[in-house]
Amino acid sequence: MRKIFSLAFMVLAFFLGWLLYRSIEEPITFADERAVRQDAVAEKLKTIRTTQEMYRDITGVFAPNFDTLKQVLRNERFMEVRIIGDPDDPDFDPTTAYDTIYSPAIDSVEALGINLDDLEIVPFTENVSFEISADTIDYQSTKVPVVQVGIPYKEFMGRFADARFKRYDQRYDPNKPIKFGDLSKPSLAGNWE
Repeated sequence: MRKIFSLAFMVLAFFLGWLLYRSIEEPITFADERAVRQDAVAEKLKTIRTTQEMYRDITGVFAPNFDTLKQVLRNERFMEVRIIGDPDDPDFDPTTAYDTIYSPAIDSVEALGINLDDLEIVPFTENVSFEISADTIDYQSTKVPVVQVGIPYKEFMGRFADARFKRYDQRYDPNKPIKFGDLSKPSLAGNWE
């Protein structure tokens, strides 16, 4: 009888040990996986922000969708105006020359190592695209272009897309988006920064 109790207590001890290990392992795994996935998505959003800024330099507004963004960056050119002479120097020759140079946008895109083919695809997903919105608003009596690009955490967090993981981080909300930009004010800041 004593051997049966010893064996039962040993099995119970192993089971409780496994529960203890599991209760410690899950929050650590969640935190590690969240950091890896969030960093990858944030890097992709930084790349999209850079391409949106390039698009704005060419067109004066932000791209409302990824097809337009990619088409303009592949086919249009940047305009650069160089001033020869100093128009503000009173002792300088009054003739000032302006030289306009055009350079293909795709050259800058390639120099930065940006792949336009999968620009809109969210990391850790099966071809899920970022949500993109662009508009022009009145801000301090001026019309300004605005953009917002993002995706809810639940789209790229895999098995950790459940609200129950909030118990490990009170700020975690799988329905909250990771994004940059704002449609109500001219800002390109990311909410992860």
